[in-house]
Amino acid sequence: MAETKKSNHIILASHTNLKFKETLPVNWGAKTATERGPVVASMTNNKTRNAIGAHSGSYTVYRALSIASGKFSPVHKPDLHNTEAPTPIGPYPQWSDATKIVTHDPWGLDPQIHFKEYFEKGYDIRPTIAMTQAHLQLPEVYEAIKAGRLKPDGKIVKENGDIRVTKVALEPVWYLPGVAERLNVSEGELRKILFQETGGMYPEFITRRDLKVWLPPIGSSTAYIFGDPRDLAKPEVELTCRVHDECNGSDVFGSDICTCRPYLMYGIEDAARTAQRGGVGIIVYYRKEGRALGEVTKFLVYNARKRQEGGDTAATYFKRTECVAGTEDARFQEFMPDALHFFGIKKIHNLHSMSNMKYDSIVKSGIEVVNRISIPAELIPADAQVEIEAKKAAGYFSADGAKDVEGLKKVKGRDIE
Repeated sequence: MAETKKSNHIILASHTNLKFKETLPVNWGAKTATERGPVVASMTNNKTRNAIGAHSGSYTVYRALSIASGKFSPVHKPDLHNTEAPTPIGPYPQWSDATKIVTHDPWGLDPQIHFKEYFEKGYDIRPTIAMTQAHLQLPEVYEAIKAGRLKPDGKIVKENGDIRVTKVALEPVWYLPGVAERLNVSEGELRKILFQETGGMYPEFITRRDLKVWLPPIGSSTAYIFGDPRDLAKPEVELTCRVHDECNGSDVFGSDICTCRPYLMYGIEDAARTAQRGGVGIIVYYRKEGRALGEVTKFLVYNARKRQEGGDTAATYFKRTECVAGTEDARFQEFMPDALHFFGIKKIHNLHSMSNMKYDSIVKSGIEVVNRISIPAELIPADAQVEIEAKKAAGYFSADGAKDVEGLKKVKGRDIE
């Protein structure tokens, strides 16, 4: 297909004849890339699109602004030469199981290889998964080396304390029938609610029932792998895993009101240690800020907790979130294991997470968990005792016992300063 200048004519999703001969079918869960077919969501040729939404998730708005300002060509196609993954991944049995992966496109890694014949025909197929290699420089790792918990080996942990990793970025690609099944609702009901709660942003939810794939405007997930990525799919190789939900305040800026960064850093430390003894480690970082309620809501909750009668105590930790947001937690961990299945994971020997929702979702998805690991008590910040004790009392996994109601009232955080 010859590349032409993009038309300024707007095609409304309510138009009846929007299926073209160039539009390729998507057979989710097919055994091969050719049988499955590529997901085409690029905007350079509307006749080839077979998905709702657009690439780059929440960054689509910035792309639109760049195009509007004249600094970005709306018909640009990426040159994917030399962009392929440094280590081959898959295909694994989970890639052809429509029940295992419904929020990522496994064939979105190196599509220029999987769908070479379509690229040669001019289809603009964009990657939704990318892999590269890097070194991590983390103060907590340097402290672990100083304390003797982690030792440089020159392979995983360099002599200067840097850690070698493989990084994988996974953009969301949702197969709507599979998402509906996970949530135990009908596809029609899911489409209706998605249409309403996004302010009618995607009319195709209602008008294009033939389009079963959606690229939602949300953040991507990132995996950090310690050791050989191919070992993740080998149940006989020891695997240490931390599944971590975003917490910008703690993870990036070191806020001490929660245990997020300490849990993340200890997971990294243990993942590196596992790789050093011949195993493999993985950290998967999900963009679900503030329990998927957002950072504005989270900060409002912090204020409410500190100003309430009696101050910020473990006894009322969850209540203030529900009062402000309407729910304690908006995350649906049913989708979380999809990233693990992309790597072919069948067995986790050491899981760093106190969340029963995460554990239950992983096990329910068919992945065996051998051990659950608690964060060492000395790594928990003083002001985060409110969170950790409230979670223990709520039934979260911990090697320690939970406090009673009176004990929870005595666990108090700082007031507003």
